[in-house]
Amino acid sequence: MTQQERFNHLVNFTIDELTTYLIEDYHLDTAEALNIVYSSKTLELLQNKRTGLYDQSPGYVYHLLKHEYKTGQLPQVN
Repeated sequence: MTQQERFNHLVNFTIDELTTYLIEDYHLDTAEALNIVYSSKTLELLQNKRTGLYDQSPGYVYHLLKHEYKTGQLPQVN
């Protein structure tokens, strides 16, 4: 597996997990959950290789997404 394939796999896996978490936590349908994920700043960071976010656990990325969903902003990270 090339580095690009690994990156794509990890990003896609995380997107799937984020969608599932939103459906379970907020009782959304799949389309609503995907809309939240794909319109988020969290996804922009996840898809940016320089952030390294793609290499974090889906649970960690969900923490960021959930905060963004609830407040409209990403959490402050020091």
